[in-house]
Amino acid sequence: MSEARQCPAVLIAAPASGQGKTTVTAALARLHRNLGRKVRVFKCGPDFLDPMILERASGAPVYQLDLWMIGADESRRLLWEAARDADLILIEGVMGLFDGTPSSADLARHFGVPVLAVIDGTAMAQTFGALALGLARYQPDLPFAGVLANRVGTLRHAQLLEGSLTEGLRWYGGLSRERGIELPSRHLGLVQASELNDLDARLDAAAEALAASCDAALPPAVSFAAPAPAALATSLKGVRIGVARDEAFAFTYGANLELLRNLGAHLEFFSPLHDRELPAVDSLYLPGGYPELHHHALAANAPMLEAIRAHHAQGKPLLAECGGMLYLLDALTDVAGERAALLGLLPGEATMQKRLAALALQAVELPEGTLRGHTYHHSLTSTALEPIARGLSPNGGRGNEAVYRLGRLTASYVHFYFPSNPDAAAALLRP
Repeated sequence: MSEARQCPAVLIAAPASGQGKTTVTAALARLHRNLGRKVRVFKCGPDFLDPMILERASGAPVYQLDLWMIGADESRRLLWEAARDADLILIEGVMGLFDGTPSSADLARHFGVPVLAVIDGTAMAQTFGALALGLARYQPDLPFAGVLANRVGTLRHAQLLEGSLTEGLRWYGGLSRERGIELPSRHLGLVQASELNDLDARLDAAAEALAASCDAALPPAVSFAAPAPAALATSLKGVRIGVARDEAFAFTYGANLELLRNLGAHLEFFSPLHDRELPAVDSLYLPGGYPELHHHALAANAPMLEAIRAHHAQGKPLLAECGGMLYLLDALTDVAGERAALLGLLPGEATMQKRLAALALQAVELPEGTLRGHTYHHSLTSTALEPIARGLSPNGGRGNEAVYRLGRLTASYVHFYFPSNPDAAAALLRP
């Protein structure tokens, strides 16, 4: 039986969203990486944009951890494997520390990873200590590492924040609110890493600013138990899967692609924006992204539209998620009212909204089996199609997303996490 592995680790959490968890996690990752350490970063819960930034900061793949969507066993396997070579494991939490079921605190407690609380120090002095103490003591059995202040002003401001800590809470330093460090965002979250030409400069600046306020000592080691051996019962050996990847379609879980490869599939990446033809593939996977920012360019690429229509007409598998589903519709209208005709494989149209339309974890019972995932979108779709299934959220969140099917085409707003049911995922893409 494999033995447990030890590795220094912390879970970076905050009282609420918007405190700067990703900026701080990225700064920590780049700081330790620049010191020559191997850093592995994980992200709690469903997210595509934060991992893009964190991969650049750490120089290593970033996967999800979640007790519901990924599951405790798979999360344990990922941590145990990372602990083999890493000098430091960082886990970025989701929302507020205790928000949701399961929460970031639940995950930290389950794996014994101490929490590093990030608190926005803007317009705050001694109250910083009260908030820190509340986070540390709210659940007595929660392992707690200490506190890091974000968006700190002057040196005197940092000293006030540090001096407010009581009961032996450790000060992990403060990150300045100087311009050039904060990461820009848009309606679905942070701007994609590929769109930030100065991202590495921002990350290095954040790392240097953090190093100036704290030492770079590693946190205590955490013991990660060995996972139970798992066997893949299905196969995609020899199946060629075309995966859309460009500025419009970039929301893919690394674990999804890893699973497909482990099942024997050969992945061919292509760009619906820039390529004029499909690679020679048996199946297509159209993940989410920002098609609404590129819908006119997608509409203008007539050869690619025809190639995907021909793929579907030949009865080949096609899986489309969220933005990928919007691409399949008759048309997409952006928030400015600009409409573009698209593939027309699914009858109906979508219109972008200025407000969030749905955000929820999802479990969907498909004919192939139950897959878990999440939904997060700012568009509304109208179609006369009857869904073959609807998602259910464990937290009762907005969603209950429809899944549509026409022949071998399967489409939904749900971003599926393939390792939640490898057999079902393989069945959707197997010819």
